[in-house]
Amino acid sequence: MKIGNLDLGERPVLLAPMEDVTDVSFRVLCREQGADMVYTEFVPSDGLIRDAAKAIAKMHTLEEEAPVGIQIYGHIPESMVDAARMADRAAEIAGGHGADIIDINFGCPVSKIAGRGAGSGMMREPDKMVAITKAVVEAVGKPVTVKTRLGWDENSKIIVELAERLQDVGISALTIHGRTRSQMYRGSADWTLIGEVKNNPRMHIPIIGNGDITDGPKAKEAFERYGVDAVMVGRASFGHPWIFREIKHYLEHGEEMAPLSVQERVDLARRHFALSLKYKGEPRGVYEMRRHLSCYFKGLPDFRQTRMHLVTTTDPDEIYRTLDLIAEKWAGAELPGASNVYEV
Repeated sequence: MKIGNLDLGERPVLLAPMEDVTDVSFRVLCREQGADMVYTEFVPSDGLIRDAAKAIAKMHTLEEEAPVGIQIYGHIPESMVDAARMADRAAEIAGGHGADIIDINFGCPVSKIAGRGAGSGMMREPDKMVAITKAVVEAVGKPVTVKTRLGWDENSKIIVELAERLQDVGISALTIHGRTRSQMYRGSADWTLIGEVKNNPRMHIPIIGNGDITDGPKAKEAFERYGVDAVMVGRASFGHPWIFREIKHYLEHGEEMAPLSVQERVDLARRHFALSLKYKGEPRGVYEMRRHLSCYFKGLPDFRQTRMHLVTTTDPDEIYRTLDLIAEKWAGAELPGASNVYEV
C-alpha cells in the first residue's frame, strides 16, 4: 500500500492517533513491535497558530518512529491551513524527523471537540469538511490523509458519498472508523460501509479500516472480507504494544502467536517506562505511563493490589522494583490471549 510515495508494504497495520496515548515513547515502542506507521496525538490547529508550546511539542517526532503522521484538528478553515503548513515544516519548527504525512482528524467523537464542530462534528457539515480538506491539500507539499467516521448518527451515514468527495479534492488515503459519532465507542463497529467504500469503482486511493481490530483473526477478516488496504489499531494497543506482532504473526502463519510470558511483558513495560522518562522526565513521564501500566498485566490472578500500587506511586525506582516483583511473583503464570482480555 502506498500513500503518495510512501510504501508501507502489503497489509500494513497502523497505530491510530489517540490523545494522551500516542506520545513519542509509545510510538517508538509500537514501531519496534511491528507497527508499519504511527501517528501523533491530536494537534489543535488553534494551539499551533497561537504558538502554544504544548501544541508545538506534539509535532516533535523522531527518526526511529518514522514513518509517522502528524494529525491536526479544528473547524476554522484559515486556522487549519496555517496549522497544516506548520505540520509540513514540523522538523524545522519542533525539531526531529517531522511528518511523513499530514492527517486531518474528522473522527474524534468527544464532546469538547465534536461539540464545537471539530473532529467528527464535521460530519454535520460535509461541505465545510470538503472545503477545509481541499484547502489543506493545496497548502502543503506532503501527502494529506483524512480519518473520519460513518456519519453523525444512524440516520446520516454519509461516508460512501463523502469518501468520493474527499478523494476528488486530493487526499492520498482515507481512514474510516466503523461507527457514527453518536455511537462514540459503544456497540460493534460496522464494517459493511467501509467495505462499500473500498469496493466503490470510483475509489482509487487506499482505504484504511479502523474499529474493533483487537487480534489477528479480526485483521484477517478486514483484509479478506472487506478488502481494505490497511487496518488501524486503537484502544486495543493500550499497554499492549506487541499486538502488532500478534496480528502480523496471524496474517503470515494463520495461527495466533503464543502469549507473551510475564517476564517478557515486564521487559516491555520497563522499556516503555524508560522511554517515557527519557522523553518527558518526572513527574509527567510517570503520570502518563499509568494508562499503559494498568493494562500490561491484565489476566494475572490476584493482581488488583499490585496494579493499584503500580499506578499510584510516583517514585520511578519503586515502579521498577514493582515490575521486578511482578516478574518474580508471577513467573510461569499463564496469561490469556489479547482477544480474551482487552476491551475496545
